[in-house]
Amino acid sequence: MSASLSLLVLSLAGCAHYTPLPLATQAPLAPDLRSLDPSIPSEPLGVEQVVTLALANNPDLRAIRFKRGIATGQTLQAGLLPNPSLSGALLPLLSGAGSVPAWNLGIAQDIKSLVTYRSRRRAAADSEQQVAADIIWQEWQVAGQARQLACDLIMGNRARPSYAGAYTLLAERNTKLEKALAAHSVTLVTVAPDRLALQSARAALDALDQRQLGLKHQLNALLGLTPDAQLPLAEQVDLPPFDMAAIRADLPNLPARRPDLIALRMGYASSDEQVRQAILSQFPDMNLGGSVASDNAKVINGGPNIQIGLPIFDRNQGNIAIARATREQLHADYSARLAATMGTVEAMLSEAEQLSAQLMTARHDLPAARLAAERAQAAFGASNLDERGYVDLVSNRFTKEQEIMTLELALLDRQIAIQTLIGSGLPKADALTAPDAAR
Repeated sequence: MSASLSLLVLSLAGCAHYTPLPLATQAPLAPDLRSLDPSIPSEPLGVEQVVTLALANNPDLRAIRFKRGIATGQTLQAGLLPNPSLSGALLPLLSGAGSVPAWNLGIAQDIKSLVTYRSRRRAAADSEQQVAADIIWQEWQVAGQARQLACDLIMGNRARPSYAGAYTLLAERNTKLEKALAAHSVTLVTVAPDRLALQSARAALDALDQRQLGLKHQLNALLGLTPDAQLPLAEQVDLPPFDMAAIRADLPNLPARRPDLIALRMGYASSDEQVRQAILSQFPDMNLGGSVASDNAKVINGGPNIQIGLPIFDRNQGNIAIARATREQLHADYSARLAATMGTVEAMLSEAEQLSAQLMTARHDLPAARLAAERAQAAFGASNLDERGYVDLVSNRFTKEQEIMTLELALLDRQIAIQTLIGSGLPKADALTAPDAAR
């Protein structure tokens, strides 16, 4: 009795037990950076520091990383052998010449599941690798968004003095013209262009401030912060080195490093194994085992038994067709993604080259515009230049500065997009093993 009780206790100890996991009742957003990580320095954060915070604290990434545990469990389940089945019966004597109850006992094992065992294990392992690659690809996307938002905010902060200076200059001139108009010294025709220019400058400044606030809210959400949390950023953009020639030279190796392409290859490998399983499943259903029985006269019989399904109507043709069509679709998906990847990177490199050339031309013209504005200011102070000419020349300097900042931002956007596509400075997917097509 004690031995039986001990066996029961050991059996229960090996079983899984339920534990509750209550849902949150409040949004899990941090009110400040210190709540995210107490070790964060007090000085303004660089772009790559923002990327590190995003990878560690992004709510979507935290959720998607749990998919790896699900895939691991599925791989574990696929590696378990099917349990044999045990049957038995006790048949009490109801009438007749017998003297004792009859009984029977049997055990059987599904043989067909053993035929597909290795293929199922490989398919599950490939699916787990696919999930891992998908997670890394999501990390690339979040890192790229963090870089983009941080760079846009930094460039917007740098551009704002130019927009504010242009608005202040036009506001001062408009104030003088409005006074002159009230004194009937000028006509409305003279004042109208300046009013329009002032409204345009104010609209541009307001649009910049609106954009900056929206970008701040997006970046805070990406980091798991509340919308009003303060996020001090550095004044300069720090990004990984960007060498277009090196990127072009390494482009043929990109499919081996891009997590989304690796994930598609893993998915294709898993689908290929499912084709194997469908073909192997043409093997008839078979249960092999043994049994022993005793009749009411104490006559005991025993021996092996086998049960085989006859593949007369269903030879798994439908599942084979589905598996093959799925594999063909994934094959086409991979080819399409590969073509889009190469084409997109090449196109963005070409766009970056064009923007670089335009930026070089604009920067070449900026010193002349600044010199003209300085001379205009001196001439206006000495009463050698009217206010209209002074405002035009100084406004031209602000316009040229804004043009350069717009081109710089556009070039940075292309650079960040390319670095996200090629994984520059991002988590590596090299540890994932490519499936063997010949297995």
